[in-house]
Amino acid sequence: MTSKFDQALARIDDAHRQDPNLVTVNGAAVPYELYYANKMTQHLEKRDPSASEILRLAVRAQHLRRWEVPRSTYPMTRPGYFAWRTALKNRQADIAKKICLDCGYDADEAGRVASLVRKEDMKQDVECQALEDVACLVFLDDQFEKFEREHDEEKIVD
Repeated sequence: MTSKFDQALARIDDAHRQDPNLVTVNGAAVPYELYYANKMTQHLEKRDPSASEILRLAVRAQHLRRWEVPRSTYPMTRPGYFAWRTALKNRQADIAKKICLDCGYDADEAGRVASLVRKEDMKQDVECQALEDVACLVFLDDQFEKFEREHDEEKIVD
């Protein structure tokens, strides 16, 4: 019998596999969000090998179905960016919560996954800080060079 954790992880990864944006990994085309989720998990395992199931699910679900809400659907301004990010976090948290509930997690556990995905109480919540640390590590490891090429120094420093 598969555990509720394994079921939830499989459902999250099934959603990631639907991402039409592909990257090449070891010569194979992989949906970008599945690639990203795996990188998040790898960095979490290095940072905190004893992380809770709840944190591991939240880390894996951080960008859940992100491609469905492109950045271009919001104004290309700083406030537009923050509105997009907030809407994404709320949407991703709702999807992750439903997956967790469907896989047998209770309302408190599923709500906790959602809270972490929304990055609530980041200044006080150690698990939320860990999720953000992992996201930053993935950015530095995987996305910073492209970001640096596409933006001027002022934007990078800001």
